Amino acid sequence: MEEEIRTSVDSSSSVNLPLRTICHVCHKQFSQYSCPRCNSRYCSLQCYKSHSNRCTESFMRENVVEELRQLRTDDSAKRKTLDILKRFHAEEEMEDLDEEDDSTLSEETTEKVLAGDQLSFDDLSEEEKKRFLRAMASGELSKMIEPWEAWWMKPSARTISLSKEGTPLVQLHAAERMTTSLTSETEVMQSSGIPQAPDTPLPPLSKLSTAEPSPLLAVHLIDIIYSYCFTLRLYNGDWQSDATGSALVVLSISSVLGQNGKPETVLEALSSCLEQTCSPAYRHVGGLQLGLSLIDDVSTLLSLGCPALVCLLCDLQRLIQAGERDLKSEKRRRKSKWSDIGTKLKHADRKIFFIMCWVHEQPSEVWSTLENIVKMEKSSIMEFENHKMSTKMDSKVKSGDKVLIQEI
Repeated sequence: MEEEIRTSVDSSSSVNLPLRTICHVCHKQFSQYSCPRCNSRYCSLQCYKSHSNRCTESFMRENVVEELRQLRTDDSAKRKTLDILKRFHAEEEMEDLDEEDDSTLSEETTEKVLAGDQLSFDDLSEEEKKRFLRAMASGELSKMIEPWEAWWMKPSARTISLSKEGTPLVQLHAAERMTTSLTSETEVMQSSGIPQAPDTPLPPLSKLSTAEPSPLLAVHLIDIIYSYCFTLRLYNGDWQSDATGSALVVLSISSVLGQNGKPETVLEALSSCLEQTCSPAYRHVGGLQLGLSLIDDVSTLLSLGCPALVCLLCDLQRLIQAGERDLKSEKRRRKSKWSDIGTKLKHADRKIFFIMCWVHEQPSEVWSTLENIVKMEKSSIMEFENHKMSTKMDSKVKSGDKVLIQEI
């Protein structure tokens, strides 16, 4: 509905004055014109050009076509047309040159790169900063980053060995048995990118709590594994580059760690994680397709069994603790802002450690059963999404059958 304002010199006057329509583009000035194609009201040439690219381009194209039809094919008309085409191509070449100029760095920045110096965002010129931010927003920078191979997808992840206390073993490598050289499991894991296992023995659950562990811990573990995989995928495996940001991502994805959630079924846990993944904050990362691939990551980690899960939880605990340490320095500057987050990180640290001890005491059959449940729930989620897509397509087809109002 058009927004109309009655102009009046005197508010007490009872004289009916004409209604004036506000510009549909800037919403600041009164409109004086209307678009010949869509009848949209606008106040100036600038607003007309920006009100609808499709509309303006189509209108201009139709005008050009109509004018060309009226042209006589004499020599003078041909020359004019040729001049127009020449100018058009010249302008295109100038635009290409401008784009090439935009992609070049300043001499000062180029010298630093050639000298091997490290560059920070502050070292860039104002124009270079703008181009960098545009490239980051458009996703061009992601093409330059080498894709990270998740450690749980490597063959070495299936050969992790831990002691009865959950600590790394000391192994004698077959290739080095002749020299009787001992290599710790820690060194093996570090060389393959697998997170380090706990340095100290894990205590039994009976020492942490006198109460029986909740039967829902397996469901909560699904939520925690998903949030860990999401964070590492988001940071390309390098959560150390931004420990605080990584910790905040974990809290935002995991309802168990971030909102004190207590999902009662695997489907409820996965649905909550998918909801966060498809939220406006993370939709640009991959949306539903990323969420489904992360469920595959959860299944893979469960298939690896207890050693891999203990290493995962130990790495996640280090992530949370690193974020907590960084927040302490931030607190001095913004104490009120970070106090609540710091409390959540402390609670998350304790929960992760408790579940790590619980995982260490579970038999191997638990993980194969849980893996099958996750796969089954993923299938049900995909069936639901496929049904939604087919319903949308059917509704579009039905709406297309309706009589459309022709544009006058």
